[in-house]
Amino acid sequence: MRQMKKCCQKGMKVAYKIWLDHNGKAFGEGPYKLLKLVEKTGSLHKAAQNMHMSYRKAWLMIHSIEKNLGFPLLTTKVGGIAGGGSIITIQGKHLMDNYEKFRKEAEKSLKKIFTKYFG
Repeated sequence: MRQMKKCCQKGMKVAYKIWLDHNGKAFGEGPYKLLKLVEKTGSLHKAAQNMHMSYRKAWLMIHSIEKNLGFPLLTTKVGGIAGGGSIITIQGKHLMDNYEKFRKEAEKSLKKIFTKYFG
């Protein structure tokens, strides 16, 4: 049997984007990173700044996702002397955890499939 030549150059890798869809793009890497930063900083405003994003854009993104999915991702506390902040809801944390696990498993599977055909 004749051996097939490999068609690919060294250093080539698979590239992909994974998002959850619910009547349109509902949740993906950008919102995930934003929520991870909210978790770290306790503030949507600070999280948006860390991502070089306006607070308005971040707020609109979160609001759109909440509307699309039908549950809140954040609870907010209005500022004042003690300062405001944002906390991820239980449903939001559950979504983040499952998205992270799904993304890692998908990445592992895609790399295995890529290696099968191109490695």
